[in-house]
Amino acid sequence: MALFHPFLSHYSTSLLSPVTHKQPQSQPLKLVRPPFNAPTRKTKCGAVADIKPAAPAPVGDDDEDHKVLLVGPTSEQERRGERIVADYDWTEEWYPLYLTQDIPEDAPLGLTVFDKQLVLYRDGNGVLQCYQDRCPHRLAKLSEGQLIDGRLECLYHGWQFEGAGKCVKIPQLPADAKIPRSACVKTYEVRDSQGVVWVWMSRKTPPNPAKLPWFENFDRPGFQDTSTTHELPYDHSILLENLMDPAHVPISHDRTDWSAKREDAQPLRFEVTERTDRGFAGWWGKTTDQSASSFLRFEAPCSLQNNREIVDDKTGETHYFSGLFLCRPTGQGKSMLIVRFGGTKRSPLAKLFPKWYFHQNAGKVFEQDMGFLSSQNEILLKEKVPTKNLYLNLKSSDTWVAEYRKWMDKVGHGMPYHFGHSTISLPKEPAVVEHAPAGLVAGVSASLPAKGGIGTMHAPNLANRYFRHVVHCKECRNVVKAFQAWKNYLSAVAVALTALAILISGRQWKALLLVSAAVCSGGVYACSAAVALNTTNFIRTHRRL
Repeated sequence: MALFHPFLSHYSTSLLSPVTHKQPQSQPLKLVRPPFNAPTRKTKCGAVADIKPAAPAPVGDDDEDHKVLLVGPTSEQERRGERIVADYDWTEEWYPLYLTQDIPEDAPLGLTVFDKQLVLYRDGNGVLQCYQDRCPHRLAKLSEGQLIDGRLECLYHGWQFEGAGKCVKIPQLPADAKIPRSACVKTYEVRDSQGVVWVWMSRKTPPNPAKLPWFENFDRPGFQDTSTTHELPYDHSILLENLMDPAHVPISHDRTDWSAKREDAQPLRFEVTERTDRGFAGWWGKTTDQSASSFLRFEAPCSLQNNREIVDDKTGETHYFSGLFLCRPTGQGKSMLIVRFGGTKRSPLAKLFPKWYFHQNAGKVFEQDMGFLSSQNEILLKEKVPTKNLYLNLKSSDTWVAEYRKWMDKVGHGMPYHFGHSTISLPKEPAVVEHAPAGLVAGVSASLPAKGGIGTMHAPNLANRYFRHVVHCKECRNVVKAFQAWKNYLSAVAVALTALAILISGRQWKALLLVSAAVCSGGVYACSAAVALNTTNFIRTHRRL
């Protein structure tokens, strides 16, 4: 999946008249687009430290290939083999937790940021509270608890917590005893901004409002978006790489819809216009269409956006389009992504399709890349070397990937682990493996004979579309439930009509009942197909071309 992939196409197909492309106004930086061959401004990004000799350059024909085709050093320090280090602490950042619209009203929600486990819930006043997902009594997960009168109750022994993590009830405590002060949970600051809940991970440094991401296009009048959440079985850095890689779309997503065709694969043009300790930004587009350009921006810790402004030549009106990707690291080899595509103008054709259709299509796009990215994750962990020793980054396709890994060189020392272009730090903590469902999924399994006995569709498996997306999406959960209910109802009606047709003697009535039963059977098939569309993984069909 990439920045301008098939999921966005339903916003832009309505722009049928001649258009002029204009630079997106992306906050906080506002740039005047220079020509692609203009020199770029270079920004120093922190103190120089850990100086090492430069690696020997390739020789012979390979040397020419490297100069012409591959992404090379982007600063004098890098040419001299010096490492640029920025002041960075991964905890002093805002991380996207969840879409506000999908937070359950009646259950706690278990989430993670790197190896930190959190629980998010709404209290009796509708205020969002976020705690460490650990009961101070015996370390049970609070996300597997329940809400009682707006308080979060641990389902192990019934301890209840509220507000700033204070314990307000211990059923086993004598009536005349006071609740110990130490019986409290650690809290984290959360903010609801532009439809997304963000968490500040530092418990030492007060939240910095200036670092809370703000996306200008999403605040424009008339801006509409389609937003989805997906859990994915690979590291967030690999996810971000994939999202900032437009070159793979025509191949990997060939014919996913009309916007991706393998014959459109071609060299791309890139221009980096900004590099800072917080990320990078620049323009990219097809070499065959110099007028059409998109503006990409990556900002720490894990926000990526791709913006376009299109001016309608007939009306002079400017239309704004954005692809926004909020990537949260959820542990080694795992990540959660909030995808938001939107614009101030939408295709009339898109209005004919329900939102869940676009959600399942996004799931299909991720599944088309999943095998590649999971294997890439495994190789990085196995090889234990920086990406410059493994990747061949082409100037005409992989510029953003190289920029991202070089940014990680600067800040990776402040992360739990990282894979940079020239540096690497492996995870110090072992990966956490979940053997039982929690939170929303636990709510489903609780009504069945054995915990976790919820069938393959609901099993906590990141390779399963239901678990990756549907359990996190209110709309898709409701759609699946509705189709399942209609399937059961129509099945019962079809059986009843068939039985009546057997019992009745009149030919006309028999024919009518059998036709009605056939129609109901068709409805059963349609409902089954809709459920499968929302819950079944895409399987790539390899074909000889």
